[in-house]
Amino acid sequence: MALTKLTQNLIDGTLVTSVNSLTGAVTLETGTDWINTIQTSNFTAVAGKGYFVDTTSGGITITLPAGTVGNEVIIQDYARTFDTNVLTLTANGSEKIQASTDDFVCSTANARITLLYQSATQGWTSQNINQITPVSGINFLVIAGGGGASRDNGGGGGAGGYRNSYNSETSGGGGSAETALTLNTYTPYTVTIGAGGAGTTGYTSANGNDSVLSTITSLGGGGGGTRNGSTGGLTGGSGGGGGAISGAGATAGTGTANQGYDGGAGADGGSYRGGGGGGAGGAGSSSGSGGDGGSGVAATITGSSVTRGGGGGAGANSSAGSGGSGGGGAGGTSAGGYGGTINSGGGAGGSGNYGQGAPGSGGSGLVVMRYSNAYTATASAGLTASTTTSGSDKITTFTAGTGTVQLT
Repeated sequence: MALTKLTQNLIDGTLVTSVNSLTGAVTLETGTDWINTIQTSNFTAVAGKGYFVDTTSGGITITLPAGTVGNEVIIQDYARTFDTNVLTLTANGSEKIQASTDDFVCSTANARITLLYQSATQGWTSQNINQITPVSGINFLVIAGGGGASRDNGGGGGAGGYRNSYNSETSGGGGSAETALTLNTYTPYTVTIGAGGAGTTGYTSANGNDSVLSTITSLGGGGGGTRNGSTGGLTGGSGGGGGAISGAGATAGTGTANQGYDGGAGADGGSYRGGGGGGAGGAGSSSGSGGDGGSGVAATITGSSVTRGGGGGAGANSSAGSGGSGGGGAGGTSAGGYGGTINSGGGAGGSGNYGQGAPGSGGSGLVVMRYSNAYTATASAGLTASTTTSGSDKITTFTAGTGTVQLT
């Protein structure tokens, strides 16, 4: 019979069971001390401890301790939110994680991360974590929802704010192309597709909703003014057109720098004409019977040239305004105005005389990412997205919803 000696020791929070036999086998069993307090903000971990981490309110960074061989730290996703608000791990001083001095992240819901310190060369190692890699040169087109329109020879809705970085093409309002984004892998970034502003039969109007990609926000288009209203065209990405008749309701809305142009003012002069909504590529008109919407801007980020961001045409007694190129809705005369085109950010067309017919609603916005085909963009639930390939690039287009996107 082989002689066997069994010894047990508790070292650094780990139960070490050693078996001295002919095989020389050694077994390690974890004796982790779990911290009762739920962690909801950045903190420094202690070796031998386990932590419940709640990222419901935002991402959290954990600084790992200086390690001794065999130390463990365990982390549990308390609220199953690491996929939406990422957990980041950073090393202590010159220590390493997975043999690297870079930060690592976990973006897997309900993950349990067991970090084991192996050596000064390898540092802390684990499954369920990924190294963050910055990805530069991510081009974008972000267009917000177009402004809505209203009744009684109302002004056209302004186009949604228009921001573009691709191919040296312009942004809205005559702005230059913006700088492409740098995004980190395995990190969720917010994406929101702004809905168009609703048309209303009252004496008010509604702005479109903002669209967002990470740090890029385009503002919803301004709603159109209304006849006899106390409020004129509204300020937005592009400004809404003023309503018919002189006074406050005829005032044009102002566009936002590098996103869109102003709307056109309304007037009476016997023809009761509203002003056209501003577009990404030009101001709304205040001439003629009903002001035309401002023009949109062409972009080739999706692989072909497409014009978007047109302002809505104004309603009038006769000869209502035309919608601007790029999805702007036409105004009405004895009928309601037309809505902006979906995913164009086009402004809505104003209704005709005395509110005959319902006014139009603004067109919804759009978000496009163009990036190296060495990476994959994954959209979360809540977003409608599709991806195509053009040469050495992938193009992901988001057409509805709100959520997050990650590059891997």
